[in-house]
Amino acid sequence: MSTQQPVIIAGAGPSGCVLALSLAKQGIPVRLLEKCDRLPIDLRASTFHPPSLEMIADLGDGIIGKMLERGLKADRYQYRDRSTGEVATFDMSLIADETRFPFRLQLEQYELTQFVCEALQAYSCAEVRFGCELVDYEQDADGVTAIVRNADGEERLSGCYLVGAEGARSVVRKKSDIGFMGFTYDEKFLVVSTSFPFEQVFEDFSWVNYVSDPEEWCVILRTDKLWRVLVPVFPASTEEEAYYLSDEFVQSRLKRLHDRGVDYDIHHRSIYAVNQRVAETYVQGRALLVGDACHINNPLGGMGMNGGLHDAFNLADKLIQVLLNDADPQAAFAVYDRQRRGLAVQFVQRHTIENKKLMEARDPDVQRKRQQMLMETAADPERARAFLLERSMINCVRESLAVQ
Repeated sequence: MSTQQPVIIAGAGPSGCVLALSLAKQGIPVRLLEKCDRLPIDLRASTFHPPSLEMIADLGDGIIGKMLERGLKADRYQYRDRSTGEVATFDMSLIADETRFPFRLQLEQYELTQFVCEALQAYSCAEVRFGCELVDYEQDADGVTAIVRNADGEERLSGCYLVGAEGARSVVRKKSDIGFMGFTYDEKFLVVSTSFPFEQVFEDFSWVNYVSDPEEWCVILRTDKLWRVLVPVFPASTEEEAYYLSDEFVQSRLKRLHDRGVDYDIHHRSIYAVNQRVAETYVQGRALLVGDACHINNPLGGMGMNGGLHDAFNLADKLIQVLLNDADPQAAFAVYDRQRRGLAVQFVQRHTIENKKLMEARDPDVQRKRQQMLMETAADPERARAFLLERSMINCVRESLAVQ
């Protein structure tokens, strides 16, 4: 098959960016479309698991070095019980023989997209278009036509394949009539960032902490720049949502963690809905899906963006086989769907749902048993190692690649 027609990728998030660079490095023409005028800089995913770091390192162009220099290495993480003060600490050095990167790298996802877009400038076969929004597409046996909207109006772009990497509201998925099966949680998540040094007021505090509490569970983690706190909220109206974003409420949540006597400095605050959904298929002819376009889940465990990155690297391999090695497209993309969609259903969805259930238990007995289980697991090197291989996504990536 001729590679003169580019692979068109809608969405310059982490998945779209690494897919574009993976293809460009093989000389495959690629056109990356982003509806915003520049790369978004916002409060989104901030945890890179070991398999993602492995894949990014293998991608080259010095990106992993820039990430490691800027990011924060979290080589342990904790499950804390606020009512008892008990702490279960998981030390990632236990899996140092399984990965070059035995830690979570805490780094805002937009740092990765900026590094990748900078690297793409060196490839003549790659084009990045900002202010260019996909609104529809057409396909036939010979290729795809992306219908986009930009400052000059609508334009039709020709390509060999179209990849939807444009998030949960994916136009590619919707225009392909692909179902997005699952559910939306009743509560939403409030995320607040502050520069206050929590590590100085909580003893032996790790960079990533899951805190259970019968009244209000939370997650407290450090990114490369700030501390981030996540708590559940239940807005029933836009007025209530505005209250949850107010200084009064935000300050009350932070002071409940630690009353420092004065207000906290707040750098970001946002509320977002939480879903557990997986697309019915990741492939519709020449239209393909990666990342949030085909699977979304609650953020407990940091598996959403990482799963999207794993989609992108997997799909890049299949596209390279098809476009450069004359592999059968239908067969190659069917394997992609089996490997990645099956994983999203069986692993990511299951673990993120379990993580949330563990965090939000209100029954004191259930919470006590949960904390006891975690502490016993963390204290046993063999069990802790098995736990870390699961939660770091090392096992699931290996298992997905074994699917044919």
